[in-house]
Amino acid sequence: MSESPAEIIAGGVTLIVAAGFLFYTTQIAGSIGTQGNGYPLTASFRSIEGVGVGTDVRLAGVKVGTVTDVSLNPETFRADMTVNVQDTITLPEDSSISISSEGLLGGNFVELVPGGSPFNLNAGDEIEDTQGALSLLALLAKFVSSSDSN
Repeated sequence: MSESPAEIIAGGVTLIVAAGFLFYTTQIAGSIGTQGNGYPLTASFRSIEGVGVGTDVRLAGVKVGTVTDVSLNPETFRADMTVNVQDTITLPEDSSISISSEGLLGGNFVELVPGGSPFNLNAGDEIEDTQGALSLLALLAKFVSSSDSN
């Protein structure tokens, strides 16, 4: 069994690429599972279209947490969301939370906007000021129907 140098190099490159994929996968899994180093906050939305578990939570464009749970409340018919925010971030109790889009072709993310209250949110508190996802198709339909009436 004589291996040529080309076969040995190809095998080595294959192992390096496989190790790179393994490293990348563990980094992604680590960024999604950041539940241990933060505190949970809840919010209730009319629509959370395009948002699921693992979606980024951002403050001033910087990722400060992730969405950890999404469920439908059968009593209010609203979408309940739990987000995990880094321990180093303290939010005033009158902060707001909204679903934002990265652009026409980008995905959605959850945006936190701090308020001005001197009192802060604690683990498990609910953010009451929410704004759900805007449907691009619904906005386009409104635009078309309003331009037809002119």
